[in-house]
Amino acid sequence: MLTTTLSFQNMHQHGDLFVNLLRARRKSFIVRNNWRLPEAEGMEFDQYDTPASRWIAVHEQGEVLAGVRLTPTTARVGMYTYMIRDAQRGMLESIPADLMDFEAPVDPNIWEASRIFVSNTVPAKLRKKVQGDLMYEMIRTARSLGAQKIIAFGPAVWPRWIGRLGLRAEPAGPVMELDGVKVQVAVMNLDPRLH
Repeated sequence: MLTTTLSFQNMHQHGDLFVNLLRARRKSFIVRNNWRLPEAEGMEFDQYDTPASRWIAVHEQGEVLAGVRLTPTTARVGMYTYMIRDAQRGMLESIPADLMDFEAPVDPNIWEASRIFVSNTVPAKLRKKVQGDLMYEMIRTARSLGAQKIIAFGPAVWPRWIGRLGLRAEPAGPVMELDGVKVQVAVMNLDPRLH
């Protein structure tokens, strides 16, 4: 099992991994969760998949087992910034504007984690390892990019399952249900003394 951080600068070195990640996102979010998201040629994508982002994939023999997208909270492409902030600004009809307890930050030391998933094909006995590999690579990558905190929009169980990995995240908004899936914003402090 491998864990790879992709960027626009290095994705050419990893064959079909980026395409396979977007296909796995489609299976997770569009097929399994029944979310109405942009898709083309069997891949899920949105306006936040830009050169400013990084994508982390846990994969084995071409199959993507888990993934997450990291985007700086300073990102700006046309009218869009990052998913949590744009939702709070009322720009995304699929995510309520009251998803957070405070104003979404714009800070070079804070990165957003979104599109967090673990494939439902991962057997129960491997889930903790896959989750751990994903989170530890996310933390390593975020720190290497200068992040001191990660603000995440993902499954409401996220703070609990990273707790089983010895990591901590604090809820930063209410638990909401989007198309039958419970989601929540959480903040993870990347202080090395905590992780």
